[in-house]
Amino acid sequence: MPLGYGYRLLGIFFLTVSLILFMVSCAAHDTGRFDNYRDPSTQLPMIGPAATGEQDQQLLKPPATSSTAGPIRVTVESAVFLALENNRSLQVERLNPPIRQTFEDQERAAFDPSLSIGGEFSREKEQQSARSSSGVLDETSNETTIDAGVSQFFTTGTDVSVDLSTEHTSSDSNSDQYKSRIGLSVTQALLRGFGADVNLASLRQAKLDTRGSQYELHGFAEALVAQVEKTYWDYALAQREIEIVEESLALADQQLRETQEMIKVGTLAETEVAAAQAAIAARRQSLINARSTMATTRLRLLRLLNPPGSELWKREITLLSHPVMPEEKLENVVTHAELALRMRPDLNQARLGLQRDELEIVKTKNGILPKMDLFITLGKTGYADSFGGTASNIDEDYYDFAAGIRFNYPLRNRESEALHRRSLLRRDQSAEALENLAQLAELDVRSAYIEVNRAKEQISASKATRELQEEKLRIETEKFRVGRSTNFLVSQAQRDLLLSQIAEVRAFADYLQALVDFYRLEGTLLARRGVVIPD
Repeated sequence: MPLGYGYRLLGIFFLTVSLILFMVSCAAHDTGRFDNYRDPSTQLPMIGPAATGEQDQQLLKPPATSSTAGPIRVTVESAVFLALENNRSLQVERLNPPIRQTFEDQERAAFDPSLSIGGEFSREKEQQSARSSSGVLDETSNETTIDAGVSQFFTTGTDVSVDLSTEHTSSDSNSDQYKSRIGLSVTQALLRGFGADVNLASLRQAKLDTRGSQYELHGFAEALVAQVEKTYWDYALAQREIEIVEESLALADQQLRETQEMIKVGTLAETEVAAAQAAIAARRQSLINARSTMATTRLRLLRLLNPPGSELWKREITLLSHPVMPEEKLENVVTHAELALRMRPDLNQARLGLQRDELEIVKTKNGILPKMDLFITLGKTGYADSFGGTASNIDEDYYDFAAGIRFNYPLRNRESEALHRRSLLRRDQSAEALENLAQLAELDVRSAYIEVNRAKEQISASKATRELQEEKLRIETEKFRVGRSTNFLVSQAQRDLLLSQIAEVRAFADYLQALVDFYRLEGTLLARRGVVIPD
């Protein structure tokens, strides 16, 4: 067999493969052209502060500590930064979008080319009657076949394959014969499976699922940021409450000492000491509760921040931000409600779910159609007594051609019709659920708006109450010192002042937390904190 002819046949094969690869690139272009949905980033979704400037970045970074096992010194901004970097629950959620994206690659695999190569050798020994005599002869025949092919499915519902095969047969009674064939087969769906809309529906659904998981991550991160800030202010409130209770306890101790001095000089009855001692016991009880609350809040904040280093639960936290009135003015509630309808991640995720249901209708509607395919097969064959000869004779007038239509349709097709009705009902259900969710979102925003204004007004009211309670305690103390009041009334005034002081600090914390909840329900908390998520 001449070696040049073999190279010639291989050249024809590789030329055919190149043609198929060109068709594949066109198919990839078609996939992008018919896809109306955005392709999410293949990288892990970024969650972190936006780079708004060197100064802003420095504010977001936690202050340096002497040791990774030492106290944590954080502002509320750096606390958010630490949580977004280290919170373990968030690390788990960050993996969901890349996981969902693997389903996109799985759906794209339907349009990947397929290469097949095979070979077969067979030998048969049989007994045949001799033509020249009444005896029989043993006949041995050999057959060797080598074939290769490339197939590709296109978004239009077209299946194209190119095949190349060569066959060598030999026997005791016949001379060697070689046959080589190159063929092209095209099958086009005419009803079921026709068009890019139905063939790309599953891929588009997978892309919507990926984007939906990004919105889900957005919502989780927003809830985490809100929880960090609220816990931060809870911890600040717990620390300040301990300071207030300790000051009140010191004041009660002073009152007890004054009472004992007045009893010694005979200006006060001994029965008055019981009220002073009861006041001290009550303050110590409050101090125990306040310290327990602060310890529990510290653990919750440590869990949210999860700072790097060893001995997490033993680390102390030093807060560098204190509750102050923020210089923020809310717009009209209608403006915030409209913003929530556009920005809330749960609403956007529900909208993607509705689009997904629309694509499911496309798929199930296609399933109702009969299956009718047009097929065309064309081949050229070369015959010779050598392998190289088949390559040179393949352009001779030996060919095969076939064309036809195949039709298949279940007589009742109840399964496909049921799937289609179900997809229609689910689409309607998703539309109703979206309207319901939008109404609930507006209710959340309007309720949170009222709460923010209430908490803001409570700040000035609690301040006025605290000032009046201070004046009341001063008057009762002076009256007690001149013998016109009792320890019970003084202790009551001290208790009222303690409660008013705690209420004043709590009013600041409540207002800050109400703002955080309001921005979370509005869907703008991450944007207002300079946190970027690609959705």
